[in-house]
Amino acid sequence: MGQKVNPISNRLGIILGWDSNWYGGRKYGDKIVEDYKIRKYLRTRLAKASVSKIVIERTLKLLNVTIHTARPGTIIGKGGQEVDKLKEEIKKITGKEVQLNIFEIKRPEVDAYLVANNIARQIEGKIAYRRAIKMA
Repeated sequence: MGQKVNPISNRLGIILGWDSNWYGGRKYGDKIVEDYKIRKYLRTRLAKASVSKIVIERTLKLLNVTIHTARPGTIIGKGGQEVDKLKEEIKKITGKEVQLNIFEIKRPEVDAYLVANNIARQIEGKIAYRRAIKMA
């Protein structure tokens, strides 16, 4: 009987990249917890912005957060005010300088994470399961 292997682990480094790019050293555990807090905060704060992927890269003094979203306008806000607020709130969590990059997903109907979230949101909104699947 064969062992089940996570398909993402087979694709890492070849087809897909990592969601976190940094060297841990002695503070490895602290950085993992910090990454988890950042991702959790951004997922809850930007729930309506259709965030697909959050990539975190670290240097010695800078934290680079890249957000892939279907609706960049809701994250940026008028004149970039929301981006500045997000930077300040992430800086409170980490204590480091933050650089935010926002990329638009051109075809959100192809992104599996966004399609699954859309179906889940429709089911929570009391839409019939079969209808939600067909609409997706």
